[in-house]
Amino acid sequence: MADQPKPLMPHATATWLVDNTGLSFEQIAEFCGLHLLEVQAMADDLAGSKYTGRDPVHAGELTQEEIEKGQQDPNYDLVMQRAPVEVTRTKGPRYTPVSKRQDKPDGIAWLLRSHPEVSDAQISKLIGTTRNTINAIRDRSHWNIQNIQPKDPVTLGLCAQRELDAVVAKAAKKAGLDEGAEAAPAEKSGSDRERLIEELRAEREANEKAASEAAQEAEAAAWLENKRAEEAEGGDAASEEPPTTRP
Repeated sequence: MADQPKPLMPHATATWLVDNTGLSFEQIAEFCGLHLLEVQAMADDLAGSKYTGRDPVHAGELTQEEIEKGQQDPNYDLVMQRAPVEVTRTKGPRYTPVSKRQDKPDGIAWLLRSHPEVSDAQISKLIGTTRNTINAIRDRSHWNIQNIQPKDPVTLGLCAQRELDAVVAKAAKKAGLDEGAEAAPAEKSGSDRERLIEELRAEREANEKAASEAAQEAEAAAWLENKRAEEAEGGDAASEEPPTTRP
């Protein structure tokens, strides 16, 4: 079922399935495309974010008959009834979730420091910001400049890696064409720039992998600690029973 489409809102859908069905965590995780530990954390109220449940039956993504099949057979893989319609934006600035908007200045500062060849218009389109904000960060007149720390916008979730690479490559190409007579030095600087981009990409991927593994380990540790606490409480209750005396 790896090629099956996933629900439009996987976390909200998983929350609803945990609260309203008898499906196993494995079935819910597989259907929603989530890690098993994420579903367990939702069930135990250990998840860092609380989601409002989304009914997949009402959304047309799942049928009640399909849920009943899954409840009767824990090894049954749920089949999506209708794939969600992908919503695309053709006009207007890039939408950034509210939880990520406070990270925009950090991403802008990183681009200004690491890729000065990228234009303000490209930064504005890539991150979804304004030129006034970019200029304020550049000349350090931003109201929160003391707390702004340059961070990779991909790591912050403000853009995709392929989008950043495309913008950097386009800006680098344009800068090379503008130099004209300095073609030879441009080729050398271009190779150095490409090598730097590769090094930054490798470092970014390593950081992302480490962050993902740390998050999974933290969730697993929290779930295990909670289970141990419950077992400990059960053991304490058992130890308080009056001891039996020998005849």
